Amino acid sequence: MPDAQTLRRARKDAREGKSPSTQAGEFVREEFHHIREGVHGVRSARQAIAIGLSKARRAGVNLPPPRRGTAKVRRQAVRDLEKSQGNGVRHPSVRRSRATFRVLKREGTAGASHRAISRQARRSSRNRTASERSAAAHKAARTRKAIISKR
Repeated sequence: MPDAQTLRRARKDAREGKSPSTQAGEFVREEFHHIREGVHGVRSARQAIAIGLSKARRAGVNLPPPRRGTAKVRRQAVRDLEKSQGNGVRHPSVRRSRATFRVLKREGTAGASHRAISRQARRSSRNRTASERSAAAHKAARTRKAIISKR
């Protein structure tokens, strides 16, 4: 279950009309904090991001399944989105969730280090075309300008 503060931040982002990925970023951020605090570990920065995105989808962030993901990843994303629609409360298997948590407890915390996150960001940006990166930069500049003019 995500922290109340994370849910508050994500809802605020939604009210401000920010993109689903920005809203989901709050959950990913929370996950990195959990790992650094020693709540549990991860094998890689990518796993930490995946856990955060899954939590975001389950919390109701309208984040579509990845276009380039494997069939298994896409199916899980759809399942997470369905969970957020909530047809009645279905409690997770206690044994399974405890087992998963124990496995994560045994993993290290290096996956949430600044270096690991930076490495992951660089790696994922390499998969994007120059025009995609440029468009993202233009959008960031526009957003920055809009935020500054609001102040």
